Amino acid sequence: MTPVSIADTAPWLMAPALQRLLALLSEGGEEARVAGGAIRNTLLGEAVGDVDIATTCLPDETVARAERGGYRAVPTGYEHGTITVVADGAAYEVTTLRADIETDGRRARVRFGRDWQADAERRDFTINALYADADGRIVDLVGGLADIDSRAVRFIGDAEARIREDYLRILRFFRFFARYGSGRPDAAGLKACARLRQGLDTLSAERVWSELKSLLAAEDPSRALLWMRQAGVLTAILPESDKWGIDAIHGLVRAERDLGWPADPLMRLAAIVPPDAPRMAALAQRLKLANAERDRLVAWAATPRIDHTASETELARLAYRAGRAGFDDRLRLALASARARAVTDDTAMIEAGGYYRLKKFLDGWTMPDFPLGGADLIAIGIPAGPKMGNALRDLEEIWIDSGFVLDRDALLARAADMKQTILS
Repeated sequence: MTPVSIADTAPWLMAPALQRLLALLSEGGEEARVAGGAIRNTLLGEAVGDVDIATTCLPDETVARAERGGYRAVPTGYEHGTITVVADGAAYEVTTLRADIETDGRRARVRFGRDWQADAERRDFTINALYADADGRIVDLVGGLADIDSRAVRFIGDAEARIREDYLRILRFFRFFARYGSGRPDAAGLKACARLRQGLDTLSAERVWSELKSLLAAEDPSRALLWMRQAGVLTAILPESDKWGIDAIHGLVRAERDLGWPADPLMRLAAIVPPDAPRMAALAQRLKLANAERDRLVAWAATPRIDHTASETELARLAYRAGRAGFDDRLRLALASARARAVTDDTAMIEAGGYYRLKKFLDGWTMPDFPLGGADLIAIGIPAGPKMGNALRDLEEIWIDSGFVLDRDALLARAADMKQTILS
């Protein structure tokens, strides 16, 4: 087989700090190679983020060599052989070759070694188990290059065994398929995920949401979500989607592409769950969403549906009362749905036009500030207290109903007219 090299397509590999670190870790009969995602993404023409290194050096030796080179070494995962080396502002995770000798589906007890084959075989997918030396030559010990060519996401060795080592690999299987896979998922991997999906119950909510969020951020997660549903995995982690369905995700992804919307994991989540505020609050608590994520999801669910025939003034009134963010999400999903149906339904085309008009208005709309405060009412003889509060709320409703056109003077005139009623 002709050797494969990434030397000409991996400018990151030639970074002086990385080259020097690889040289330091390869002195005296030791060996170091770049491993994993950086190789995969380079071969697939994807952007490279983190660069990880595998080495025969034991963790203490990694630290000693890095510090001898003037780099900072941080023992971020010492017991598992991982040292983070900071070199010229870049962080490299350097991990000693190892084999997992005991796992419980979440954690592993490891044995350090010098066997590159064993190190490759303890990893999850073939496309993640490629190595490259300092010159860019690829070392493939598990058939990862062939799977790169066919865009196949395949477990290394026995799929069930890999999953039992860490049940998070079920979600990673679908996430990697969403981002890198083509065609149908690997049959053995899909069956193993379906059979072992109960193991997902052992994972922390944070790990589940992190993986699901990353999957939803893929360019087009719809195929992966379909197969997750077929395997019972989606229901296991997101039961709210079970009866609601995932059909809306297709139209949303298409609208994102056509209208230049950024891929939005939370919006995509909203597309496959019911707009039920209490259920969304419970979902957010179960998956431990960040506060901002929870608030946005609940606001979307609580926001009233708006018809495509509504006027801009009506939308402004509703958005002022219920909050802008919820309506923005509502309109995006409504527009995406109508566009998808408009392919075969002329009525839906009219709906899409209405929602597009309303979305364009909302994008340019600035939430107005109510021009009155308590001091204004005190100045005309209405004292502070519950009656003042009620009066301010009544005046605000008058202002909203006017389409926000009444100014401070006009509202004060209304307040003066209402004074006797307010004080009675």
